[in-house]
Amino acid sequence: MTGRHARDEPERLTLRLPRVTLEALAWGPADGRLVVALHGFPDTAHTWRHLGPFLARRGFRVVAPHTRGYAPSAVPDDGCFHVAALMADAAAIPEAVDWTGSDPVLVGHDWGAITAHALGAHPDSPYERVVAMAVPPLATMDSRSPRLLARQARHSWYIGWHQLPLLPERFLDREVAKLWRDWSPGYDAGTDLPHVLAALDEPANRAAAVGYYRAIRAPWRVPSSYAGWKRTWDGTPTVPTLYLHGADDGCLEPGFADGLVAKLPAGSRVERVVDAGHFLQVEQPDVVNGLVAQFLETPFHGT
Repeated sequence: MTGRHARDEPERLTLRLPRVTLEALAWGPADGRLVVALHGFPDTAHTWRHLGPFLARRGFRVVAPHTRGYAPSAVPDDGCFHVAALMADAAAIPEAVDWTGSDPVLVGHDWGAITAHALGAHPDSPYERVVAMAVPPLATMDSRSPRLLARQARHSWYIGWHQLPLLPERFLDREVAKLWRDWSPGYDAGTDLPHVLAALDEPANRAAAVGYYRAIRAPWRVPSSYAGWKRTWDGTPTVPTLYLHGADDGCLEPGFADGLVAKLPAGSRVERVVDAGHFLQVEQPDVVNGLVAQFLETPFHGT
């Protein structure tokens, strides 16, 4: 294979982090500016198949792990799927790939966005900029209008469903297909669903993916090793942030992006992507890629 398509094929990396081993896809030169990209639910690292090669052609080094519990990454021995654990994993990746440069960037979608916001709020985060998609900072969502919150409650049925024992795992294949249909109306997920179902093929992987949601109900069960990260798990970034939201998102109401830029630090941007639902990075890759590249390549002089 030669030319552009050869360059678009990802490398496979093994990231040996302090508490879990993750498998990752990577694009771009090893000495390029580091971009770590985190997927959400129900998705995999393959969600970055457009952004990764695009940034690689601009000289960036993009590393996209399958997050803890999603095959081929390991299910962690500690069984923790709280945001604090996701933060710890993401924070350890620059060292795991021997990154010694400046201005690394964390990109996240869905649960990856929650993780990115949380790390963007933490003083010990190695990341100097954040790009988040489809989920705004959690702390900014509780002050919205009752009407918006009521509409969102109808979308969020799956969170309660995931609190039930056994049944979510048993019917996860059906749920995954339904969520992609509902969350990104009109999008053909034929390329994406096989990756997701392969990542969640084993019972332990299914329990892990559902476990991200079950961790919400018992935040006190976070192991002490993650306690230092937990304090900003629902925080709002203090570093420059690009936030993107699909105008047709069927998972999270686009109205949550309204007025958000005023709550973010200097140098931040908020953009609504038209003709895109929840999985905007694969629905409108040219638009998303361009917005991300522009944000990353714009110098920011903080105070």
